[in-house]
Amino acid sequence: MFRSLPNYLLFNILFSVFFAALLLQGTPAISAETSVIAPLATQSLMLDLEQSDNALIAVGERGHVLISKNSGQNWTQIQVPTRATLTGVFFLTPQQGWIVGHDQVILKTEDGGKSWKKVYEDIDAESPLFDIYFLDAQHGYAIGAYGQFLESFDGGQSWEGRWISEDDFHLNQIIPLEDQLFIAAEAGFVYRSDDQGETWSALTPGYEGSFFGILPLENKSLLLFGLRGNLFRSDDAGETWRYIQTATEASLTNGLRLKNGSLIITGLAGAILISQDNGNSFHLIQDPQRKGFSRLQQNPDGHIVAVGDFGVSQISLEHQ
Repeated sequence: MFRSLPNYLLFNILFSVFFAALLLQGTPAISAETSVIAPLATQSLMLDLEQSDNALIAVGERGHVLISKNSGQNWTQIQVPTRATLTGVFFLTPQQGWIVGHDQVILKTEDGGKSWKKVYEDIDAESPLFDIYFLDAQHGYAIGAYGQFLESFDGGQSWEGRWISEDDFHLNQIIPLEDQLFIAAEAGFVYRSDDQGETWSALTPGYEGSFFGILPLENKSLLLFGLRGNLFRSDDAGETWRYIQTATEASLTNGLRLKNGSLIITGLAGAILISQDNGNSFHLIQDPQRKGFSRLQQNPDGHIVAVGDFGVSQISLEHQ
């Protein structure tokens, strides 16, 4: 039996829409292995968003994959070979990308997101994957709940599992910072690799709750954020940490550097944190609709596109 899931449920609070509404509005499914093309897909729970060349790709519940080629103004749903909730998307090149999700499903595209094929799935594992990252066209990692760490050496066509620690903490996000890799994890842990993922060391910033995301800066600096508005900064690649006040207890889920140099960290309950001093301090603003943000991207034209429990939309910070 699996252990209790308090942190996991908090991390996946955005999934509540998915579990509360088991019936999907839309056309009948073509098969049990194919996502349903749904008229309201753009208003459904979306959990990740990636910019690939001139396109935006969003992923979310029920196997929904959306693509926009006009800065998020219009979206087209792409049919994919799964109905599992999709949690993470990563593009290495404008053409080559991967998606991960529940049932440990991994999808791959080689045409910029126009079509996807399933390259991996393990329903019996009963542990979702949360994020995916590729070092190059062949070597990549997929991470998830209960310490799941999968590695591929052939472009994602096959995957092997291994452990990076003796614990089974949830691994929530993997990001590069210069020549190192970092993983934001459960129970107050962050993992760092100095050898491109071959070995990992555990870092403890001083908070025992879950961390959901990392925003890499420059010169070995990074921001780490998670439950109850907790935000930490390191300027030495995680050797030491400094707590940063946020004035919110909302869980923080995403970080982004804007083109004007500002930093933005968003979370649940409409929390939006903005920094004008490269992340040394933040001020809180509140989305009036209290949206639950899961991911943001800024397009080349400057528009900010957000995904979350509201689906997909553009947001403006001009008057904040």
